Amino acid sequence: MGEGRLAGRVALVTGGARGIGKAIAAAFADEGAHVAVVDVLDPGDDAWAVEADLRHPDQVTWAVDAVAARHGRLDIVVNNAGVFRSTPLLDISLDEWQLLFDVNVRALLLTTQAAAPHLAKAPAARIVSIASMGGKLGEPGQAHYAATKAAVIALTRVAAMELGPQGITVNCICPGYVATDMGAADRTPEQVAQWESLSPLGRLGTPDDVARMALFLGSDDAAYCTGQAFNVTGGMVMH
Repeated sequence: MGEGRLAGRVALVTGGARGIGKAIAAAFADEGAHVAVVDVLDPGDDAWAVEADLRHPDQVTWAVDAVAARHGRLDIVVNNAGVFRSTPLLDISLDEWQLLFDVNVRALLLTTQAAAPHLAKAPAARIVSIASMGGKLGEPGQAHYAATKAAVIALTRVAAMELGPQGITVNCICPGYVATDMGAADRTPEQVAQWESLSPLGRLGTPDDVARMALFLGSDDAAYCTGQAFNVTGGMVMH
């Protein structure tokens, strides 16, 4: 673990037990980072894990402080934890609306607030959040999900302005259709074929596609990038 683009740095990945988060945690570890996963799920033996429900402020603060205390520093935070629902606009209940905002937006805010004092001590601090192409271009059935991801993009821009003077860069990634466990129960082969046709590359994204962008943003290669919402959509969205 002594070599690589993130050698010796400490990275916290929320929602890192599965899917995109797990791929990001693995990519960071391969590049020399000490990676801690914060999740309500068990990531297995692949990373040191802290179990926490990020909807609760006290658990967020405890988890972030535990990671920083274990390694004596915190350099990178990846806000990846999220939930997805597909429901027609007129059928969205207030409970479902609140769940998505609690996990996709509120948890991100709480994690950023808890991590910022630690990151301010790091020589090259990074915050990378996972938004979605839905935050730029939503679709029917995803009004609440799209609204949360648009909020992530907006939070990223303002956080970049406020935290930049402390040397902290803040960016987000907007993945397109990525085949993960989240939403798998609602996918049909016909839908997958349709989504693939939307990309000039003719395929869906993979967790590794997103992880490689996260690795770039977490490294010194992205030292002058902040406040940006980077598409990883295979050309499905180009703005």
